[in-house]
Amino acid sequence: MSRLHRTLRPLHTIRVRLALTTSAWLFAISGLILLGLYLALQHSIDARPLDPVTVGKFVQKSDGTLKYKTGETFQAADLESVQQAVNQSTLDLLRNYSLIALAVISLISLLVGWFVAGRMLRPIDAITSTANRLRATDLSQRINASGPDDELRNLADTLDNLLDRLDTAFRAERALVADVSHELRNPVAVIQANVEAVLADERATPAERADALAIVSRQTARMSRLLDDLLATARRRSGSFADERVDVHDFVNDIVGDHQLLARERSLELTGHCSPGPMVYADPESLARALTNLLSNALRLAPEGSTITVAAGSVGGWAWIAVRDEGPGIAEADQQRVFERFRRVDTPDSPTAHRGSGLGLTIARQIVESHEGRLYLYSVLSVGSTFVIWLPDRADAARGVRSGRPPDEDPLGARGGSPNRSSST
Repeated sequence: MSRLHRTLRPLHTIRVRLALTTSAWLFAISGLILLGLYLALQHSIDARPLDPVTVGKFVQKSDGTLKYKTGETFQAADLESVQQAVNQSTLDLLRNYSLIALAVISLISLLVGWFVAGRMLRPIDAITSTANRLRATDLSQRINASGPDDELRNLADTLDNLLDRLDTAFRAERALVADVSHELRNPVAVIQANVEAVLADERATPAERADALAIVSRQTARMSRLLDDLLATARRRSGSFADERVDVHDFVNDIVGDHQLLARERSLELTGHCSPGPMVYADPESLARALTNLLSNALRLAPEGSTITVAAGSVGGWAWIAVRDEGPGIAEADQQRVFERFRRVDTPDSPTAHRGSGLGLTIARQIVESHEGRLYLYSVLSVGSTFVIWLPDRADAARGVRSGRPPDEDPLGARGGSPNRSSST
């Protein structure tokens, strides 16, 4: 049975079905046309078989009289009967030629249908061949369909665009795995070295053990921050958001209150200035993660005794949340790079004991953009940095006052230069 199925399998292809369907329809249409012509002629002309009469044969004598020749006869018919017989012969000839024409049309239509179907389905063959050549480690193959701009060409172009996005996504995933492996390798190596050289050594002094424990604690904290950021990235990509109305005033005040203790530990003044009224639709946990990442960077980089300002408000239908520090600032050439994964911009004044995972700003940007927002950076070296989250203010949505993109100005006051956008608008 399986052998028979393999034998008949070529007959089940789309090309065969298209050719047979085209031929069958053309045969049916041609047959109906010829049948209509035949019936129309049959009803418009008087046609019937010849019905001759047997007549005896006569000869003329010399005196002019006719003499019947015994035993000799011939067939005779009047002129009307002959005309009817001619019409009948013509109808019979038309019928026979029509049947032959139908047979020829069926054969020609089958061949033409096979050729046309092959031409039409050529992009599908290219799609199949490309799909067969694809591998998980190589998504560089493309269909690159040519020909008329029809539905199959659009399908091929759509699949090429899909492959481009998949290739970009897979490259990003491989880069992320490589970056994470690189980031985890160093703290693991430091922990292993301290455990083997100090903590596992019975002759190590208490001071050496204390130093080793402090180093291990810092490295484990660093790995913990990295894993938290990776979990946040995975959650964002899974689309597991639960959007709800968020009062920006209360939301920002809660985040500022949660970080007051950390600010006092570093002798920093953390102040909040929030205007009541702005309302956004967002996943509170994800949005809190984005704002916490910005605030954590400010707490880590700001010099002792300086002020960190967290403010919120609304401009032109856009709600904004700004985090300003008086840290070392970021050079204009490096401002876009800080939003890339595992990119760290080290400055002479930045403390190296509290380095981040390199994912904080990346995750903040991704969360903001997933909520139809934008993340802008304003920074001047030796002055400080201001990160501004812009989100659609749903409180102004009914009035239709929101512009197509957020304002370019720093809502806390310009520090010079134009904003560095984390993404194009």
